[in-house]
Amino acid sequence: MLEFSKYFSAILGSMFKFVLGSFIGFPLKLGYWEVLLCTILGMMITVTTLTYLGSNLRDKLITLFRRGKTPKRFTPKTRRLIGLWQKYGMFGVAFLTPLLLTPPGGTLIALSFKEKKERIVSYMLVSGIVWGLVVVKIVEYFGVAVVKKYLSIDTIMGWF
Repeated sequence: MLEFSKYFSAILGSMFKFVLGSFIGFPLKLGYWEVLLCTILGMMITVTTLTYLGSNLRDKLITLFRRGKTPKRFTPKTRRLIGLWQKYGMFGVAFLTPLLLTPPGGTLIALSFKEKKERIVSYMLVSGIVWGLVVVKIVEYFGVAVVKKYLSIDTIMGWF
């Protein structure tokens, strides 16, 4: 049961912030390949769930938060996202998702631009594998001690 909780913790961290899988997995004494698999699996659970349930969830959240208000259509944030999409498309969103946009954020952006669901999942998987190999190796190489020195658990939890 203890082994399962180690894997579950690393997967759960990666579901919300990609790099958390490494930050959680290595201190729990998981190996490189275990941390890599948990990190990719966590991201893909979020991506797959939101891709196939996200449209309905997004519509319900929009109606819940609007409550009769007309939404602002062209905020600086939406203009940046539109520019990113026009310039790089699904490739750019998938490339930035693990490090900057977070798995839920990147998936919801792709869904809002009406990208095909299979394409979202496949691009995110490739991006997760590539970035996972890089990020997990960097955290393994520099060690969790360096991470602990510069990031406290309060800082990490503040990301949520």
